Amino acid sequence: MAHSIELLLDPDSDAMVRRMWAALLADDLPSQGAHRSNSNRPHITLIAAARVDTGVDAEVRGLEDRFPLSVDVGATVVFRGRRSTVARLVVASRELLALHRDLHDLAAPFVDGGVVDHCTPDHWTPHLTVARRVPDDQLGRCIAVADDAGQGAAVTATVTGLRRWDGDAREDVVLIGV
Repeated sequence: MAHSIELLLDPDSDAMVRRMWAALLADDLPSQGAHRSNSNRPHITLIAAARVDTGVDAEVRGLEDRFPLSVDVGATVVFRGRRSTVARLVVASRELLALHRDLHDLAAPFVDGGVVDHCTPDHWTPHLTVARRVPDDQLGRCIAVADDAGQGAAVTATVTGLRRWDGDAREDVVLIGV
């Protein structure tokens, strides 16, 4: 199962993403809000891998002085595959890219099998997932509903924390923030 290290949002930014999730559910569309587990919350994935050892926790906590971090949430984007993922782009500022690279370097010794390619420095597209596994015939409506609920094309969000997700144990461990 997948493991990851993710950025967490402040309550107002979290609520903005959850409004998009709720609007999609209300329109009977795919939505991240359909996942009801307590660990399901809006986040920006920094690292994804087959396994991340818990030894990373102490190393990563050394990044605490980098928080909070303001990020600009931009337009809706679609990641294509057999079914599409709809997300809001997060602008890759210098501060965000530096945090990503530093975290990647700190975590590397604790990652089994390496970080998945799309999460490595220079290949990472920071984003907030709105809906996954969207069929082609629902894609246009999904984008429109998410845009309407997401306060337009650009908003500022605040990143206040960091967590490690253990997909095997289905457990999240907050490393920085709440």
